[in-house]
Amino acid sequence: MIIDISRKLNAHTPTWPGDRPFSYDLTWSKEDTGSVNVGQIASSCHTATHVDAPFHFNSHGTTIDQLPLELFIGRAKVVDVSTKWLIKPEDLAFIDFSQTKRLLLKTNAWSDPSTFPKEIPQLDPSLGEYLNRHGVELLGVDLPSVDPLDSKTLDMHHALEENHIHILEGLDLSAVEPGDYRLTALPLFIEGADGSPVRAILETIDQS
Repeated sequence: MIIDISRKLNAHTPTWPGDRPFSYDLTWSKEDTGSVNVGQIASSCHTATHVDAPFHFNSHGTTIDQLPLELFIGRAKVVDVSTKWLIKPEDLAFIDFSQTKRLLLKTNAWSDPSTFPKEIPQLDPSLGEYLNRHGVELLGVDLPSVDPLDSKTLDMHHALEENHIHILEGLDLSAVEPGDYRLTALPLFIEGADGSPVRAILETIDQS
């Protein structure tokens, strides 16, 4: 079974305050061309479900086209942390990380998909070293950011980069039960970009 964990892109998709909203427009219609409809899109790289490249918060960091695709395909573990407002290493102590390179945190804090949240749970930057020690290479969240919305220092972003962990944000995990899945969340091949939207899906794994 395939579970779509992407947020829909349309004119009503909430964006970071002040950022460019998503738009899709029909540039040419079939009536105009005689053969095809041709559309165009405009968007921030950080709208809805997206990958942050290190260049997003580090001017010397790698760009989206330089990230290895194997980061975004493979076994992933969904963990429910919806009872926590500050998520720390001890909140993940029960996890068996032996087959987990990709960790997706379900907070359920972005409950209204039509509005941008006013506040979100906080991830303790000590998670960077903790997750690296357990072999995690990708952290996904159902939030607009891994840092507080008003953060200027982006401590969690930097803690993850320092520990070689990449970032997937804006997931919709509302219909996903905790457990192990196969994740596919490929960023677009945009040269020099600081991020990219993705179509993220989970596939159930046969446990037999």
